[in-house]
Amino acid sequence: MRLTVTPETFPLAEVFTISRGSKTSADVLTVRIEDAGVQGWGECVPYARYGETLASVTAEIEGLPERFRRDDLFDLLPAGAARNAVDCALWDLEAKRAGKRVWELLGLAVPGPEITAYTLSLGEPEAMEASAAKNAHRPLLKIKLGTPDDMTRLEAVRRGAPKSRIIVDANEGWSAAVYADLAPHLVRLGVDLVEQPLPAGEDEALIGMDRPVPVCADESAHDTSTLAALKGKYDVVNIKLDKTGGLTEALRLRDAARTEGYRVMVGCMVGTSLAMAPATLVAQGAMVTDLDGPLLLAEDRPAPLIFDEAGVHPPTPELWG
Repeated sequence: MRLTVTPETFPLAEVFTISRGSKTSADVLTVRIEDAGVQGWGECVPYARYGETLASVTAEIEGLPERFRRDDLFDLLPAGAARNAVDCALWDLEAKRAGKRVWELLGLAVPGPEITAYTLSLGEPEAMEASAAKNAHRPLLKIKLGTPDDMTRLEAVRRGAPKSRIIVDANEGWSAAVYADLAPHLVRLGVDLVEQPLPAGEDEALIGMDRPVPVCADESAHDTSTLAALKGKYDVVNIKLDKTGGLTEALRLRDAARTEGYRVMVGCMVGTSLAMAPATLVAQGAMVTDLDGPLLLAEDRPAPLIFDEAGVHPPTPELWG
């Protein structure tokens, strides 16, 4: 077995800003695993919010033993970006060896397209209104918020895109008081869902609070082991493969969350079609699909995912799986 890790940079079409900062490129790690002349690949996006860097994740992956199986990964790597890229590369490798699609190996139904959110970067209200108007043809917009004066931004986006469904992502940027003040306005402006309004370490305040719009756990939800701590705080769980540590655990978390009565959102970091491809399988039937990473890039990988009026389509074999 030969494993290689390659850092790659994909420039963004525009500056992307959230409450924690801005970025102009997607900095990803591409993992290739070759065995007996067959090669599988996967991608991850190390995330500083979780203490990950390109160097630290590379070291984790390069520290793996010379040979291992996918079932060994849960003992060899923690949940996170490193395990994600390796797990997805192994699924791609297994599919190519078997001459089957990954969903066939998993016993899943043939996947179809899912309507995906399109993210509007955090900015001044006028800029966000203009961005909303430019993208008002899209059925679902996601707004990055998380500042003390978000009401003006939300009003501006609704003016720009009066017919689109809207979800809001505060990226842990609100206090309990700010969220309580904004909640009725979220209803008034037709917001479908709000992601992670409070910091993950302060979300106990959500217990017993009125939640007129479904509240989704993002930074508070990683893998199946974090599910129990969400009880009473959240209505929806945002599943991201870079948090769960791969497709294997993402599917496990999806099923466990639904069993516990949560609805499911499937999200992403800003990455290429290779990173989104496995997530399209998890997104089947989700309340919200948010796999727009490739739409934010200036240039994607070869054989990219198809995005059209039906949504984001599952990958072709030329891309992954």
